[in-house]
Amino acid sequence: MNLVTIIGYFAAFGTTVSFLPQAIKTIQTKDTSGISLPMYCLFTAGTLLWLIYGVMEPSLPVAVANAITLIFAATILIYKIKYK
Repeated sequence: MNLVTIIGYFAAFGTTVSFLPQAIKTIQTKDTSGISLPMYCLFTAGTLLWLIYGVMEPSLPVAVANAITLIFAATILIYKIKYK
């Protein structure tokens, strides 16, 4: 494994784990009042596109990070739509 891949995994870990507290808080409280629906729609779509890019490139750090982030983002987005 080369240095670039290692940096990619650390970056993927950091950005992915940063979504966990928001996802947990949203699931526990069902409060999405501070979240912009248009922004989260764009963010979730962008995450999906990054996942597709990571698979097609192929870049395992990009694909794995965005697959996990997509789960968190989609969960928050679903709560935003469901619990207006």
